[in-house]
Amino acid sequence: MRKIKDNKIALVAGALDLPMLTRDALRRAGWDVFVVGLKNFYDERLNPDMVVRLGGGGRAIREFRRRGIRQMTFVGSLGHPNLTDLRPDLWTLRALFYIKRHQRGYDSMAVALNKVLEKSGFRVIAAQDAAPELTFETPGVKTRTKPTKRDAADIERAVDVSHTIGAADIGASVVVDAQVIAVEAAEGTARMLDRVVEMRKNQKRVSGVFAKMTKPGQDLRIDIPAIGVDTVRAVAAAKLRGIIVNAKTCFVVDRDAVIAAANAAKIFIVAV
Repeated sequence: MRKIKDNKIALVAGALDLPMLTRDALRRAGWDVFVVGLKNFYDERLNPDMVVRLGGGGRAIREFRRRGIRQMTFVGSLGHPNLTDLRPDLWTLRALFYIKRHQRGYDSMAVALNKVLEKSGFRVIAAQDAAPELTFETPGVKTRTKPTKRDAADIERAVDVSHTIGAADIGASVVVDAQVIAVEAAEGTARMLDRVVEMRKNQKRVSGVFAKMTKPGQDLRIDIPAIGVDTVRAVAAAKLRGIIVNAKTCFVVDRDAVIAAANAAKIFIVAV
């Protein structure tokens, strides 16, 4: 276990399993983790040290200062908050004004939030930097199934297109089968893959790849790309050959289970 000079960190947790996996990985990496569950979002199994509503940032900030916590990380989905969740306290209201003034797109919203927290004396850390085991730490093929020469052409095209749409802040995911057949927009990755499943439901041939890549200039401290077992299942249902992600920056939710699911479905996973 590596030694960390200031090992106190607040984990601000949204929905699904990723916050629990992150909490455990951070602790294994030597962090003293104070867990904050966002009301109406976090999983009860998380058993957080503190619960706040989405608009109650001031209360959390005061508790962090009281405990001498100066570092934080954010993980988990937020879904669709209700009006009670959004009712801002004074600190959150000021933060929202700052974000509104500086936002120029989804990515810049994350950048602006980080700047608000930094101005308040906090350092926001990407969870995958604090606990690298949450990602594929090195490039390469991670599965028994390997890409073919035909797959290599699809991979190259998918990575190139992902960077193009990412640079325009459109999305982070793309499906390529010789040609581009789907691009992620506001719907999100899961619904994009649902479209591909429907489009190819009568296709017998298995071909093409799904790529989920980091956007150029993306602030990975809050906006974190991720894949999980559900991603593998959707890719298999879409009759695609494989998955492409970034090494070190894309969360792999339950890495061993993801690799096992891909091996069972005869799908390759490549980190680049």
